[in-house]
Amino acid sequence: MSTLGNLDAGRMRMHQRRKVVNAVALTFSLGAMAFGLFWLAWILVETIRLGIGGLALTVFTEMTPPPQAETGGLANAIFGSLLMVLLATALGTPIGILCGIFLAEYGKRTWLGHVTSFINDILLSAPSIVIGLFIYAVVVAQVRSFSAWAGILALALIVIPVVVRTTENMLSLIPNALREAAYALGTPKWKVISSVTLRAARAGVVTGVLLALARIAGETAPLLFTALNNQFWSSNLNEPMASLPVTIFKFAMSPYENWRELAWAGVFLITLGVLALNILARVLFRKKD
Repeated sequence: MSTLGNLDAGRMRMHQRRKVVNAVALTFSLGAMAFGLFWLAWILVETIRLGIGGLALTVFTEMTPPPQAETGGLANAIFGSLLMVLLATALGTPIGILCGIFLAEYGKRTWLGHVTSFINDILLSAPSIVIGLFIYAVVVAQVRSFSAWAGILALALIVIPVVVRTTENMLSLIPNALREAAYALGTPKWKVISSVTLRAARAGVVTGVLLALARIAGETAPLLFTALNNQFWSSNLNEPMASLPVTIFKFAMSPYENWRELAWAGVFLITLGVLALNILARVLFRKKD
C-alpha cells in the first residue's frame, strides 16, 4: 500500500508541476501577445490620426510640391507606385506559378528541383535592399540611368519567390486521388495539371499573388537604387519615376510641415491598400476551405 501511495503522491506532484509550468508559459505567451498588440495598435492609431489629417482632394490631383509650397499632392507618386507594382506582379506571377508547378509536379525527386527550391528559399529570405543593389549593378550601372524598368525588375524578383512557394504548397495539398483518377481516363500530365490540380488550387495560388502584391506595395529600398524618384508626372518607363514609398521616405525626414503631412497621407494610403489586399487574400483562402 505504501508503494501505491508513493506513486499517487508522485503523480500528484507531477500534475501540480505541469499545471504551474503551463500557467507560467501561458502568462508569458499572453504577455508577449499583449506587448506586440500594444505597439501595433499604437502604430495604427497614429497612422490613422495623422494620415487622415493629411488627406485632401489635392493629394490625388496634384504633383509632389517643392519645399514650402502652399499646395501639393501625391498624384505622380500614386501613379508610379501603381504602375510599377502592377507591372512587377504581371512579370513575376507567371514565372512564379510555372516554377511552383515544376517543383510540385515534376521536380520533387530531382536534383534540379532541390537546387531550384534552395535558390527560391534564399530569394525568399533575402533583404530587399540586396535585391535593389543587385539590379543596380546589373541594370542601372550598365545603362547609367535610373529607370522605372529597373524598379519593376527589382520588385518582380521579390514577387517570384513568394508566388513559387505558395503555388508549390497549394499544389502539394491536392490529393493524389484526383491526379490518379484523371490519369486513369488517359489524360496527359499537362492536361491534369492545367484542368485538375491547378484549378483545384486556384484560390490558394491567387492568395499567394495577392500576398506578394501586398509585400511589394511598401518596398522602399529596391526603388531607391533603381527607379529613384521624380517630382513630376512621368509615364516613361525608361526614366526615373516617383513612388509612394520613396516619396514617404523623402518627405518624412524633411523639415517642412507640408511634406510631413503628405508623408503621413501616403503612409495611410499604403496601409489601407495593404490591409485591403490581406483581407481579400484571407477571404479567398477561407472560401477555398
